Amino acid sequence: MLIRRYEMPWRVAYEGYSAWAWFAGIAYFSYFAFVEGGPRDLLTGLAVTCAGLCLWRALAASRILKLRAALVGKAMEAIDSARLRKLCSDNNQVFLGFGFEWGPKHAQRVYELSKVNVRDFALARFWLRLFGFNAEAQPDTEIGVSYIHGVEPQEHPIYRPLQNFEGGTCIVGTTQSGKGVCMSILASQAIYRGDVVIILDPKNSERLKNNVIRACADAGREPPLDFHPAFPERGIRLDPMANWQKATELASRIHSILPANTDGAFGAFAWNAANVVFQGMVEIEDRPNLRKLAHFVRSGIEGVLEPLLERFIQAEGPTEWREAVRPLVRAANEGKLRRPSEQASDQLVAYVAYYERELAALKRNQSIDALIAVLRHNRDHYAKITANLLPVLDALTSGTLGKSLAPDPFDPSDRRPIMDLGKVVRGGHVMYIALDSLPDPTVASAIGAIILADLAALSGMRYNLKHQDSRITLFVDEVSNVINRPLIEILNKGAESGLQVVCAMQTFSDLAERLGSADAARMALGNLNNLIAFRSKDLQTQEFISETFGKTYIHDVNVSHGTRFDDHVHEFSASLSKSLSSTREDVVPTEVLVKLPNLQYFASVSGGRLYKGRVPILNRQVAAR
Repeated sequence: MLIRRYEMPWRVAYEGYSAWAWFAGIAYFSYFAFVEGGPRDLLTGLAVTCAGLCLWRALAASRILKLRAALVGKAMEAIDSARLRKLCSDNNQVFLGFGFEWGPKHAQRVYELSKVNVRDFALARFWLRLFGFNAEAQPDTEIGVSYIHGVEPQEHPIYRPLQNFEGGTCIVGTTQSGKGVCMSILASQAIYRGDVVIILDPKNSERLKNNVIRACADAGREPPLDFHPAFPERGIRLDPMANWQKATELASRIHSILPANTDGAFGAFAWNAANVVFQGMVEIEDRPNLRKLAHFVRSGIEGVLEPLLERFIQAEGPTEWREAVRPLVRAANEGKLRRPSEQASDQLVAYVAYYERELAALKRNQSIDALIAVLRHNRDHYAKITANLLPVLDALTSGTLGKSLAPDPFDPSDRRPIMDLGKVVRGGHVMYIALDSLPDPTVASAIGAIILADLAALSGMRYNLKHQDSRITLFVDEVSNVINRPLIEILNKGAESGLQVVCAMQTFSDLAERLGSADAARMALGNLNNLIAFRSKDLQTQEFISETFGKTYIHDVNVSHGTRFDDHVHEFSASLSKSLSSTREDVVPTEVLVKLPNLQYFASVSGGRLYKGRVPILNRQVAAR
C-alpha cells in the first residue's frame, strides 16, 4: 500500500538553524573570495551553493513557522451588504464563507495537535506580523479554540454550484454558534438571485429578519411579507387552505398538524371527520377554511348537509320535489320521523328521509352518505374520537389568529392583505413567518406544520402541472419544532418542483424526540444531501456529523531505542528503530466539533466534498428604501 509522506509540523523549526549555518557559509566564502583574495571562481561557486542550500532550508523553516503562526486562527469578521453582493455576483454559485477544502493532511495535523500543548508553539507577534496573521488573529475572549481553522494557513472564498443544493441542506449547531448568521448569508443570496423565499422562524430572530429586509432593499425587491401570531394587526392574513386539487388534500393537511403521538385509529377518525366536512363544502361551493371546519366539527355538520341535500334533490329529483317534501317536513315536526340529531331541523330530517326513500336507490352521493353517517353517529362518541382534532383547531382559530389564518374577504374592518402560498409564488415575493414558539410552542408548531403541509400541496401542483419557472427557497429554523410528514415529503421530492430547502436544528436528539425515534430522525435527515455543522455539544449529534463526514487514515510514528553494555570493557551496542502505522479514524474528530469557535463550521456538500469554513457577520444596519 502506498503511504504518503509523514508530516510533523508542530515542532521547533530546526531548518532555520541549518539556514543560518549555510548563511554563515555564504559570508565565509564571500569574505575569502573578495577580501582575502582567494581563488575567486572556486569560492564564488561554493558561496552560490551555500546560498541555494540556505534558501532551501529557509523556505522549509518558513513553511513550519507559517503553519505555527496560522494556529492563532481567524477572528469573527463583519462585512457589509455591498461586499456580500460582490462575493455573490455569480447567481449560479453559492457563497459559503471563507475557508478551505478539508483533506487527510488537515485531519493528520489535528490529530498531531491533540498530542501536544498548542500554546507551546505560539509565535511572537513579530512572526505573526511577518506572515500576516496578527491583525485577524482570534482573541482569547472568543469561544472555541483557534487552531482548528489554523491548520491550513491559506483560505479563500468557498463556492459551490447552486445545483448542488437542490437536494436540501441541513445546518446543525448548538445555540449561538452561528446557524442564524449562516441562514442570513444563504437567504440574502436567494433574495439576490430572485428566488421566491419563504422563511419559517420559530423565535422571530431580529437579526435574521433585518438581514432579509436589507437584502430585499439591496436587490430592489418589495419588503418581505410579514406574518406574526403575536402581532396580527401589522402583517398579512395567510390562508393555509387555499391551494388544493382534491378535498382529501385538505383533510390530510389537518391530519398533519395533529400531535405526533396521536394514535393511528384516532388519527384516522380525525382525518375522516375533516374529510366529510370538506367534501360537503366543496359540493355546495363554499370555500373551505379552518374556522368553518372548527365550527362544523364542534357544532355538527347540519349546516353543510342541509344545503347539500337541497342542491342534490333539486338537481336529481323531479320537478315537483318540494311538494313531495312538505308532508315529510310535517311528519318530522310531529315526531313521526326519527330525528338523527337534536340539532337537525325539520327541513333536514325531511331531506334525509326523501333522499333515502326516493333517490338513494337510483343515484347515491358519496359525500351525502358520509355526512348522514356522521349525523347519525352517537354525539358523545363522536366527540371522543375527534378529541385530538378540536384543541388544535381551537388553537388556530381563536381570537385574532383565527382572522389571520381563516381570513374573511368580505370583512370591511380588516384591511390587511389576504395572501396564500400560491399568490406568494406567483408574485415572486419574500415572506417571513414568525411562529412565536417561545411563549406558545403548541400553537407555533401547529402553524408551522399546516403551512408546510400547504407548501407540500403547492409543490405537488407545480410538479403535476410542470409550472416550475420560479425557484422557491424554503428556510426552516429550529426544524424540530415544526417537522412533519409534509416537510419530509418536500425534502424527498420537492427538488423536482423547483423547491430548495435549508433546515437548521440544534441537536439530533431534538429531532428524534419530535419524530418519535432515532430511526425516524435519520430517515428525515437522509433526505438532506448537504450538511453544515457548527459547534455541537450533543454526543448523538456529534456521532451523526462524524458519520456523515466519513473517515480517513491517520499515520503514527513509533520510535524505539535501546542500549546494551557487555561485561567486556569497550563493548557497547545501541539500536534505534522507527515504524509508521496507520489507523482509520474520523476525518473530523468528534472532540473537535465541541471546540469550534462561533461562526466556524465543517461542511459536507456536493456529494462528499468536505470544507472547513467560517461565515462573516452581516452588518446589522437595515438599508432604507
